[in-house]
Amino acid sequence: MTTRVPIRPEILRWAKRRAAMPQAHLARKFPRLQAWEAGEVKPTLKQAQAFARATRTPLGFLFLEDPPALPVPIPDFRTMGGEALHAPSPDLLDTIYVCQRRQEWYRDYARALGEEPRKFVRCASVRSGIVETAARVRSVLGLDIEHRKRLPDKDAAFRQMVDQADDAGILVMVSGVVGSNTRRKLDPDEFRGFALADPLAPLVFVNGADSGSARMFTLAHEIAHLWLGETGLSDVTAMPVRGRAVETWCNQVAAEILAPLSVFQTEYDPAAALAGEAARLARLFKVSTLVVLRRMHDAGGLSSSELDAAYRAEVVRLRGIPRSGGGNYYHTTPARVSSRFARAVITASMEGRTAFTEAFHLLGCRKTSTLMELGRSLGVHV
Repeated sequence: MTTRVPIRPEILRWAKRRAAMPQAHLARKFPRLQAWEAGEVKPTLKQAQAFARATRTPLGFLFLEDPPALPVPIPDFRTMGGEALHAPSPDLLDTIYVCQRRQEWYRDYARALGEEPRKFVRCASVRSGIVETAARVRSVLGLDIEHRKRLPDKDAAFRQMVDQADDAGILVMVSGVVGSNTRRKLDPDEFRGFALADPLAPLVFVNGADSGSARMFTLAHEIAHLWLGETGLSDVTAMPVRGRAVETWCNQVAAEILAPLSVFQTEYDPAAALAGEAARLARLFKVSTLVVLRRMHDAGGLSSSELDAAYRAEVVRLRGIPRSGGGNYYHTTPARVSSRFARAVITASMEGRTAFTEAFHLLGCRKTSTLMELGRSLGVHV
């Protein structure tokens, strides 16, 4: 006799909404879903387990009386007027949980090695000067604007900035998927990045599913969060943000880090055609055209209304450009988990201070040979 399990229809509907999956997809996968929701028949345990996997819902949640509240576990700076923009997806929550576990591991590792706290974490406030703070960030990272101008493209500039942040002690994780699961792609329309501030293990996550030029600004924005010592989730935009002091300050610092206004003004030709000049300056400073438009406004070249119109049009254009993804494991993993973190985990496993099973879990691999090869690619003596 087949055993049916008691799952309330409202729990099924909650799981569907939370997963944000197309109704047709779930209907094909679970032909009797509509009958389950109507209370006409109950699913079997095997069907419930499959539904939980498909909707990325912990199985136990399906047996609750009422839908659980699952808030974002870190401050959410995507809010307006104190209200969340939308409920967090399972992909977003799991990404934060994964990064929190990695940060906790690295914090213990750094403490065991006697590493010094990073002095730049919580060294500023929203009252700190924008220009001065941005200059301090560039100094700590060793970021030279004139050198950046000579780099071949935005991708090279981004990789260099990630490496510079890594050298400064920041765990920079750039990924477009949850953990190492390539079937769970992140949505940049939900979030662009977050920062987990900690003196020993400052961490920045950048949504790698976003466009290349957008990732640059997100990285700078989240680094500004570390300067404030503010942990938080961001939906980064180069446009002015009303009513959110922290996000406003971080946006201003990020723009100044990447395209200092004093340098920008010497390069900017207000008489040139807007589209061509924006593209030229974006190539020069290795930033998105959205950042350039914001800097044009800051330099007095665009009024607020002109900036708004140009920005909206540019967002539409950029969304039509396809984004790339994927790649070789040994190339993508250091970006997804941070080179600093990967080297630390591999070193600890080689020295017997971390179990290989834990190293596999933290780095998203399954075999010792893969771990060894990753270590060699990162310069770890294995």
